[in-house]
Order: sequence, then C-alpha cells, then structure tokens
Amino acid sequence: MRSTEIRSVFLDFFTARGHRRVPASSLVSPDPELLLTNAGMNQFKPYYLGRSVPDFRRATTLQKCVRTVDVDNVGRTARHVTFFEMLGNFSFGDYFKEETVAWAWELITEGFGLPRDRLWITVYEDDDEAERLWRRLGVPGERIQRLGKEDNYWSMGMAGPCGPSSEIHYDRGPAYGPDGGPVSSGERYLELWNLVFMQDVRDEDFRIVGELPAKSIDTGLGVDRLALVLQDVPDIFHTDLMLPVLETVRDLSGGGDDTSLKIVADHARAAAFLIADGVLPSGDGRGYVLRRLLRRAIRHARLLGVEDAVLPTVTGAVVDLHGTTWPELETARPLIEKVVSAEEDGFARTLRQGSRILDTAIRERRLSPRLAFDLHDTYGFPFDLTVDAARAAGLTVDENAFGALLEERRRRSRSGRTEPGRGPRAETRTEFVGYDATRAEARLRTILRDGVEVPAAVEGEEVEVILDRSPFYAEAGGQVGDRGRIRTASGAVLAVTDTRPGHVHVARVESGEVVPGEVEAIVDAERRAAVARSHTATHVLHAMLRRVLGEHAAQRGSLVDAGRLRFDFTHFEPLAPERLREVQTLVNEHLLDDPEVRVWHADRAQAEAAGAMALFGETYGEHVRVVDIGDFSRELCGGTHVGHGSQAGPVDLLGESSIGSGVRRIEALTGVDALRHQDHERALLTELADLLRVRPEKAPGRLRQRLTELAEARRVLERHRREELTAEAVRLTGLAKRVGQGWLVVQRVSGVDADELRPLAADVLERRGGVVVLGAEIGGRAVMVAAVSPDLGAPARTVLASAATAIGGGAGGKGTVANAGGRRAGRLDEALRLAASSARDLLGGG
Repeated sequence: MRSTEIRSVFLDFFTARGHRRVPASSLVSPDPELLLTNAGMNQFKPYYLGRSVPDFRRATTLQKCVRTVDVDNVGRTARHVTFFEMLGNFSFGDYFKEETVAWAWELITEGFGLPRDRLWITVYEDDDEAERLWRRLGVPGERIQRLGKEDNYWSMGMAGPCGPSSEIHYDRGPAYGPDGGPVSSGERYLELWNLVFMQDVRDEDFRIVGELPAKSIDTGLGVDRLALVLQDVPDIFHTDLMLPVLETVRDLSGGGDDTSLKIVADHARAAAFLIADGVLPSGDGRGYVLRRLLRRAIRHARLLGVEDAVLPTVTGAVVDLHGTTWPELETARPLIEKVVSAEEDGFARTLRQGSRILDTAIRERRLSPRLAFDLHDTYGFPFDLTVDAARAAGLTVDENAFGALLEERRRRSRSGRTEPGRGPRAETRTEFVGYDATRAEARLRTILRDGVEVPAAVEGEEVEVILDRSPFYAEAGGQVGDRGRIRTASGAVLAVTDTRPGHVHVARVESGEVVPGEVEAIVDAERRAAVARSHTATHVLHAMLRRVLGEHAAQRGSLVDAGRLRFDFTHFEPLAPERLREVQTLVNEHLLDDPEVRVWHADRAQAEAAGAMALFGETYGEHVRVVDIGDFSRELCGGTHVGHGSQAGPVDLLGESSIGSGVRRIEALTGVDALRHQDHERALLTELADLLRVRPEKAPGRLRQRLTELAEARRVLERHRREELTAEAVRLTGLAKRVGQGWLVVQRVSGVDADELRPLAADVLERRGGVVVLGAEIGGRAVMVAAVSPDLGAPARTVLASAATAIGGGAGGKGTVANAGGRRAGRLDEALRLAASSARDLLGGG
C-alpha cells in the first residue's frame, strides 16, 4: 500500500465516523512552550484543558511533526527520523477507551490488512480496562504486555494534558531480533499506533496535579512506520516516503556509508519542511534546530566525499516527492533552495575556520572540553569531528565535561524559550484604561524612590509611582511606554517620562508635594497618536514584507516609537533597493486605501483558527486581543493603534541591514516625521541640482556623469604621478655611490607625500641594491625612510636609529624597510648625515 493510500484510508475511516478533518498546523508550534510541533495533539491542547470549546467533538488529522530528541539514532535504526507524518483521531470529551480500541483494531486489521497474529499490544501497568477491551476483541493475553510510565504513559514532555496509553506493535519476525514481545526488542517489535487516554493534568515535575475537565482521546499512527510494514522494506528510508530522496543522495555521492546517506536524506527532508513553514537558520530557538540539522547533513555529505553543494539538489528531491501532499513545499521551493545554498556555503567556511583553530589547539596540546564546546557552539563545528581529530593526534576530549557544557547551553536555551518575553497583559496592581481614553481619574497607591517605598515626594525628586488604574500604556510588545502628567488633588504635578512593564510610572515632581491619594492621569495625547501611527504602520509593514518576500519573513522584534519604528524580521539575504521601494509603495498604497483598524477579543485557539498571527518572543494568555487591519493583517496585539489606515501614513523606509544570521532590520519614519524627512531630502536634491545646474530629476544622471569624468581624470593624474615618481627613482639611482661592498643613496627629496616616500625608496633599492635613505619635510615634520638589501642581513631600522633621535622621534618597521618621523624638521639634514654614517658601517665602507 502506497503512502497516499495509507493517508486516505485512515482519514476516510474516521471521517465516516463523524470526525471533522482538521488541517495540519504549522511546524512552528502554536504552543508557546514548544519550539516545534511534535505531535498531532499540539494544536488541540486548549480543548483538552477546557480553555477553549471547539465547535466539533471529534477530529482527525494528518500532521507533520519534527522531533530531534533521538537525532543520534537517525540512520542507525529502522524507525528513527526527525521529520514524520502522524495520522490521528481525537475526541474532546466525546468517546473514550472502548470506541478508540475497537476502531483502531478494525482499521489496522481490516482497513490496512495486517495479520492479527503479528500484532502485539502494550497497556499501562494498572490499566485493567484497556487490557479487557483488547481481550474482548480477540487479542490473546500472551500478546498483551504491561509497561510503566516510561513507555505507556504519554505527555507532551511538559506541563499539560496527559494520560495512560496503549500501543499497537507489529512483529517483524525473528530476522530482526529475539522473541519476547515489545518489552524485549525495539527493532523486531515496531510500535505503529499509540492510543492515549487523556484524563490527567501534570506539572513540569511530572506530578499529576488534577484531572482534565472531560476524558478525551489522542492517537498517533506514524505514516512512515506503517508504510515500512505494508511495503515490506527493511527501514523507513526504503519506503516510498523516503527512497527517492535517499537515491538522490546516493547518486550525488556515488554511494558510501549507509548511515551517512540516510542522515543526509532525513535531515534534508526535515529542513525543507521547516523552511517552508517559515523557519530560517539562526543561533537560537527553532532556527538553531534547523541549522544543526543542515550542518549535520553537510558534515555527513563531506564524509561521503561530496565536496560540492548537496543540499539544494536533495531538498529539491524532497519537494518533488512531497509537494503534492504538502503544497506549501512547492510554494516555498525557491526559498528552500536559497536558504540551504546560503547555509551550505557558510558552513563550508565554518569547517575551514574551525579546522584551523582545532589544528592549532592540537599542535599546542591544549585541546580542552571548553575549546571543543566553543568550536561546536560558536562555530557549529561538529563535536565528532573534534573527537576524531584528537584521537588521530593521540589526544582525548573529556566527553562528560563537554556534555555538561552542552547541557548548560540547552538549559539556558530552554529557559529563554519558555519565557522569551512578556506581552501586554492586565496587571493585578493596575487596571489599564488607556485604549479608549488618554486621561483618567485614579488613585496613587505607591511612591518609590530608588526602589524603596516612601510616604511622599517633593519638587525636583525622581520617583516611580503606581496607580490603581491608568491610561498610560506600559512598555510592551515593542511599543514604548507613554509619557504625560499626573496631577494630585492638592495641585502637585508629576511629569511622567516613561511607563515601564508592570505599569510603573517613572516621573519627576514638577511642583508641590506628592502623597498617595486621588489623582488625574493625563497622557501626552499627541505623542500617543504618533506612537499609534507607528504601531499600525508596523503591522502593515509586516504584512507587506510577507507578501513580497514570502511567509518566512516573520517578525523577530520591533521598536514602536513616536514617528519612527524599527522592525526585525527573518530573511536570508539583503533587500535590493528596488525591493525595499516595492515594499514601501505597497505599505503606503494599503494605508491610503484607508482600511478600518478593528480590535476584537477571543480565546487564543479561536483567534489562531481565524488566522491571527502570534509574534515570536511574546507570550499570551488564553484570552487575547486581536487587531485586524482591513482584510490583509490580523495579529495578536496589546498595543495602541489608529482607527483607520490613512491616519498612520505616510511611511518612509530609511533602509535595511543585517543584525544577525538570518535576521534583517528595517528602520522607518511615520506620519509627520516621514514628511519632514522627505522635505529634507527634497531640499538636498534641490541644492544638488542647483550646484549641477540641472533640473532635480536630471541631477542623478548629471552627477553620475561628473563622477565618471572625475574618476577618469583621477586615473590620468595617477598615471602621470607614477611616471613622475619613476623618473625621480631613476634620478636618485643615478646619484648612488659605491661604498664598501654595495651602493648607497642618501638624499633629501621634495614634492612627495608620506605615502609616496616608502615606495619611492623601495623602487630605488630594486634598481641599485645596497642601502637607500630618503628624507623629506612634509607638513612641518621630518619624515625618513630607509630600505636595505636583504643580503646585508640587518633590519633597516638600525640605519635610522640615531637619525630618528635627531628629529625627535623613533624608528619603526620590520625587515628591509623602516621609517622614522619627528617634529624637528630643521634637523633633517643632520639626520640624513647620521643615517648615511650608519649605512656606511653596514656596507663595510667605514
């Protein structure tokens, strides 16, 4: 049975039994605590926890997944891969164990036709009910085994829904291992289908802390593994899901180590799917996972003897094979090729650079675990290559120490991932009332000076104040905090200079004495409006970048300020000026169409189902605020915005630059600030046109012409100057005197600059040999150069030692050419005589 039929048989089976076919979610996990989608249930987590209520009780999916926890086993076993497709059926408080077990048995034996006597079942160690249900279907008791939490109790690997599971295994026969059932051999008894009876909630320490609102079902059937069995092949790599890709690698390499062939094929497949879902190589998070996979693939391609680029061809084969089932691959084909090509080129340089560092460390016998880790973490240099090189040199690397450093790196990465930043949210201490107003009555609760609570503050003091309610927007999500004033009932005034996360108002007492009590909080409305313009413009810029560059151009950070913005996004190459202008034109056209900016609230799952984009580095609660701009932008956002698009423009993109691997930055001006900048540029153009005596639109062409003429004139002058210096070198050569065993030239020269004196001396030396000393007065300073033939066996600076002292300086330079300089220009002739004396001694002339 081909993989296409495996998918359709499964999905049709459950659709016929009342399951909604739900599209696969992106590999960029909808769960902020997960880097990548690793199971079919990820997108349904809020439903299991009861935080959102779907409009269907049963679902079935074909989900793409990536798992790298067993990456070292890829290519070494029949079943391990990093990317895989998972078929699943799900119940949200509808059916439970009985239907799940019965349907799974019916489908696996009748729908897929697997022989019953080759199937084994595992159940959780105390799940009597599950065993009873399997026995009722005719599974003999000797082919049902009980396992503990490590095997038959499933969770996401983090806090969340979980429950006991039951697995269907297939006996591949004695050729693959000993008898004894799934407890005895992972190679012979292949797990196909995991049925999870979702009923519990666990915390991060794997402690069960409660029950789910309703007992539910989550199952996962691996398409690759079932294809392995149904197509009767030795491993996943020989199924129709992988074989064409594996053969592409074999053709490129001419064969070689089977494990390396499989690793290249597997990692290229995972990389293609990740890039198609918007992941780009970087130094952390999802991008780091992708980069490690690509670099492992490149490393193993080199082990296969392939020195040319391999990834563009192999990922192209992945798109050819899977583009029909997963059309996003075909859409992203050009992007995939560009990204993997750039990464392969870059890693080739990394390998060369890492090899140089490693060779030096081995030569100096200082190959430490820290150096091995730095090579791995900073340069991406494979640890196994370091170990191999060390072993060849008779050295060892402490792998345990290296592992400890690596685990610390992973711990920091996980820490940064689970709380990458805090988005806008309601604070328990301060109610934010500023979406609809820029002034509000409030109560000043707390005054802080240097972090310590004080009873009062007087004129001139810098303090932080906390209100019970506030119209001031606190810095979050890239948007700066509001400024303004707070007036107390007694008439005291605080100038608010910033509003920080937690609704801490940073202020200076302008007048009076401030004490806790009733106040009026007044936001600087003009500045707020300018910030709102920038925030709306940021959303439109994000949408247009994705339209022009592709869906991978996702936000990675921003600064939203009054009249200006900074926007960081994922992209793998610089934007050409015409591309940047295209983006700017689209942004302003969409703003000029005056789309409505609409704000609405929803459960997070509902918002994401409606296409709302969650931003990288932000965490959100289960209830979110969504900002729509027309029909082209929908993002989760807690910031302030204008009511209509035309209020945000114009937008002037100042330029773009790189801020890291795979991340670009655009800076822009908005509103009045954009107009001021455009007026300034227009004035500069007008001034330039006046200087060139042409109309403004003709100025670039005329300036280009003038620059070309200037460059040609400079080339002519430089040629003439070279001819003059050559003539001077000939003249000076003619002044050489025979001294001892060589020739000596010591002369004061004029009409040369400091950069010309050294090559002039070298030219004379080349023509005559011996010793050449030239001196000149340049800019009120004495400058000297000495050039000495190598066969004299002495550094040139010895000739200038006493001369340099005479002119008030020192001699510098290594080898056959040296220089000296000093402020005593009047003693240049004396210095030349001293240099001549030293030169005669060197030449043996006395």
